[in-house]
Amino acid sequence: MSITAGIDVGGSYTKVVLLDGEQIIGRAILRTGYKPGIAARECLASALADAGISQNSVDYTIATGFGRFQVPFSQINVTELTAASWGAHALFPGTRTILDVGGHAVKASRIDEARQVKSFRLNEKCAAGTGAFLEKTARYMGFGTEQIGALAATSSVTVSISGVCTVFAEAEVINHLSQGVAAADIMHGAIVSLVGKSVQLMKRVKVEPEVTLIGGIMRFPTMVSAIREKLDGDVNVPDGDLVQFVAAIGAATLAQHQISRLAEEPVPLAQGANLVGAGAS
Repeated sequence: MSITAGIDVGGSYTKVVLLDGEQIIGRAILRTGYKPGIAARECLASALADAGISQNSVDYTIATGFGRFQVPFSQINVTELTAASWGAHALFPGTRTILDVGGHAVKASRIDEARQVKSFRLNEKCAAGTGAFLEKTARYMGFGTEQIGALAATSSVTVSISGVCTVFAEAEVINHLSQGVAAADIMHGAIVSLVGKSVQLMKRVKVEPEVTLIGGIMRFPTMVSAIREKLDGDVNVPDGDLVQFVAAIGAATLAQHQISRLAEEPVPLAQGANLVGAGAS
């Protein structure tokens, strides 16, 4: 078996997954900060320690995420859409639509059985449509990011937060607080608002089952429940914190595929970027 590394350098967090064949043998996550290259190296070191191996044991590395170009020790890099496609397919082979809600962007994509991205839409221009809005709302009310799920779960009424940009949405939050609305209900309202924007993106790519939800915000059951209700159907959700690692899993899985291709048809490493094949973009 070969050992591969998938490194997802996201806007908020960097994630690394190590695969031995199809088996996850190590993983790690840490905040990206303002030096993505250093975050990638430190996160890889943590994942290697988790697996109990050295970097020399890694046969192939692929980087993805907004900071993928700052990972000099990866053989190639791929877009987040490609990595998400390979990761979602690895976990749920029937996946045809993917919703990825991250801290700085929301991505909806439709893929085929070969993992190729057929259609996609992004929302990365306004914080009101990303996970950052939930984190900012929580902080404004005196709560940490890790408390968002538990807080929203205690809500009894969903308040409306309809602002289409972060400035107006924040004004609505402030107004609700001044009127004595419970923090839990405001948090739930913020989640429902984000869900509405996310589902609209999905509709624009022409949703097809199976739908797989990924991204750190999917750790919150209220978010998943609201999406299920909007779509009026079931969805796939990776277990536990694996929702945050799907793109890294995809990159590591694609690296396994690359090793197989190189074994069948050796090509100079400098041409590696052209080897990605099906599903790359």
